[in-house]
Amino acid sequence: MSTPLIIALAIAAIVILGGLVFVTAARKSEVRGAGALSRETKKRDRSAVASAATATGRAYESAATSTSTEVAVLDSVEITEWVAPDPEALGETRRAFFNRATVTLMSASLGAFGASLLGFLWMGSSGGFGSKIAVGKIDDVLQGVKSNKGFMYYPEARAWVTEYPKDSLAKARAVYGSQPAVLAGMEAGVVALYQKCPHLGCRVPDCKSSQWFECGCHGSMYNRVGEKKGGPAPRGMDRFGVAVNNGVLVIDTGAVFGGPPIGVNTTGQEAEGPHCLAAGGGGH
Repeated sequence: MSTPLIIALAIAAIVILGGLVFVTAARKSEVRGAGALSRETKKRDRSAVASAATATGRAYESAATSTSTEVAVLDSVEITEWVAPDPEALGETRRAFFNRATVTLMSASLGAFGASLLGFLWMGSSGGFGSKIAVGKIDDVLQGVKSNKGFMYYPEARAWVTEYPKDSLAKARAVYGSQPAVLAGMEAGVVALYQKCPHLGCRVPDCKSSQWFECGCHGSMYNRVGEKKGGPAPRGMDRFGVAVNNGVLVIDTGAVFGGPPIGVNTTGQEAEGPHCLAAGGGGH
């Protein structure tokens, strides 16, 4: 082993031993300082004991009572009486939440309803269904009915328009006199029929072969002017009022007039060909 290495190991050993000695000495001094009494302290204690032993009883009593024995009195503190919390106050937050939620939901519902109502009214005033709809010149409408084999459908009005024969106007006035807007259209040569079947609301199609309206839902049948001919419907097809303004046919979809009672047949029209429904015409 080389000399430098031996020297280095020796130095390291000395340093380690020195550290151990320092730690041990520190622990001893701490223990002595914490639990051991110094020589001067012991001497004073022996002197105090000796003097206490030589003192008379009266002197000892006077020395003991010379120290004040009064009890310190603290300043009085006002004690606040405890009051139980109000259950109503505790529930206020929850009630307030539900009240606000209820008001908010009701306001939202009313707002949505109002917006829907305004939308409906706005649509009606802007020319949609529920308003007065101009479908074209009366002559063009009648020509369209004839070229379409007796029936003309206007989706914007949800209505069928057919021709009303002028030789049946006398009977029409007796039946439809209470519906002047409907009668005015018949006098102009047309009738505007609501597309919905009065039975359960199905859209009623036309039948070119029979020249009737024949509902495919439950078999209700109506002649070309919407008067009931068969099936479960409680009356004829409902209709709209009609006006001719400056030669233009206007259908008022804002009001629906009930169809004629069962048995009414002002035109006397019967089926003019095969029915589109297998059941064909039936009882009333």
